[in-house]
Amino acid sequence: MVGDVNSTLGAALCAVKLNIPVAHVEAGLRSFDRTMPEEINRIITDTVSDLLFAPSADAVENLAREGIEGERVHLVGNVMIDSLDSLRSSAERSPILNVLGLRKKEYLMATLHRPANVDADSTLELVVDVLAAAAQIMPLLLIAHPRTKKRLLESRMLTRLEQSGAQVIEPLGYIDFLALMSGSLVVLTDSGGMQEETTVLGIPCLTLRDRTERPITVDEGTNEIVGLDRDRVESAVQKIAAAPARQPRRPLLWDGHAAERIVAILQGRYK
Repeated sequence: MVGDVNSTLGAALCAVKLNIPVAHVEAGLRSFDRTMPEEINRIITDTVSDLLFAPSADAVENLAREGIEGERVHLVGNVMIDSLDSLRSSAERSPILNVLGLRKKEYLMATLHRPANVDADSTLELVVDVLAAAAQIMPLLLIAHPRTKKRLLESRMLTRLEQSGAQVIEPLGYIDFLALMSGSLVVLTDSGGMQEETTVLGIPCLTLRDRTERPITVDEGTNEIVGLDRDRVESAVQKIAAAPARQPRRPLLWDGHAAERIVAILQGRYK
């Protein structure tokens, strides 16, 4: 099982009840915020799994604190970076920036999809305030998750966002998405995966949440937790725009070979 979505937990529970061994990729990540549905999914999936493949040392430590350690736990690195590395050259050939009329390092990229940010009008209004303020500093591209686009339409906030100068587009395939992320000056997001990808790309990331289950991207990467504080976001964007480019970072074992390590462990365990 991979990740922390509802289908991850559902499949894990079905498998364990059928006595089918369960291996969890991205095990041990914790935001320590149990109001997040994903946090509950992570904790339960890790508890019932036979093998836990952790992406970073802090994830191994989280599991140990919960009494999960020993031969069940393996530090393997980050499979998302495997995908990024394998498709990076394809992304460099993507024409998507030209299609959208964008120039490298002259736009901001945003994505949002977390229920806590978009489901309630009160928080969605804060999101729109933050994005609209950022769009006044530099052109902003919002790649709108279907959940987010639906809520923007229902709340009648989409027009307000577009009037601020933000460009709102439909979801894209990963190669074009990676090209846009790589070309942006700053990424604004509530996505855990993008916090990891921007670290390796060297792209400053402003996480529009109060906590993250990927603290390694703050400690060793390019990520800054800003919540939905408009002043903090404005200040951060202006500071980044005036600063030298950040250097890519590769936390331990984020080397593009995590999947190979996982396969080797599985082959050794289930010959």
